[in-house]
Amino acid sequence: MAIALVTGASRGIGKATALQLGREGFTVAVNYHHNIKAATSVVEEIIEAGGKAFALRADISDEAQVLAMFESIDREGEPLTALVNNAGILFEQSTIENLSAERINRVLATNVTGYFLCCREAVKRMSHKHNGKGGAIVNVSSAASRLGAPGEYVDYAASKGAVDSLTTGLALEVAAYGIRVNCVRPGLIYTDIHASGGEPGRVDRVKSALPMQRGGQPEEVAQAIVWLLSEKASYVTGSFLELAGGK
Repeated sequence: MAIALVTGASRGIGKATALQLGREGFTVAVNYHHNIKAATSVVEEIIEAGGKAFALRADISDEAQVLAMFESIDREGEPLTALVNNAGILFEQSTIENLSAERINRVLATNVTGYFLCCREAVKRMSHKHNGKGGAIVNVSSAASRLGAPGEYVDYAASKGAVDSLTTGLALEVAAYGIRVNCVRPGLIYTDIHASGGEPGRVDRVKSALPMQRGGQPEEVAQAIVWLLSEKASYVTGSFLELAGGK
């Protein structure tokens, strides 16, 4: 058995991915920021389906909390072989004139620094250089990194652009040490994150502009993530999978 850590796993894409990884036989570390009830529900659902899981509270923008989270994983006695960097934040839709430094820095701290910190700690445990068993990392970016999210979330889009660069660079850096690093770019997916932007119904408002004429489901993204983590993708690294309905 091996451990898969999914950050931001209490809802949306993270939850769907955690459930799928549980079905695939991983022991799932369900990271959450504040909603222990939701995280516990995910853990219970995995266990009820015959899998193994445990919840870990950590704000990934806080280095001390990230270190504590990985130390908790170490105590489980199974190797960490998979990381899904999924936790992310955005704030209310805004043009650049109304963006504050505080907001920009909060977005970057979670969506960029948090991903770096989790990658760093995962590599220390997976890398053949450190006597690890190897592994795979999937970073959850966004179609916004390509499209820019004008008038809505340019700060969020820029943070996801950084995730793309992290994916490319890290994939090259650790390829020889048994670690694959890939990225998914979801588009308009039915998750709670749109409510954080002040428009819960955003997907339905704009779905007609998509070639496929519909929003995506978290499970559709989860299946792509799980494939990238699997041996079926054993020769895939530094790649980007677009999950954006053709846009």
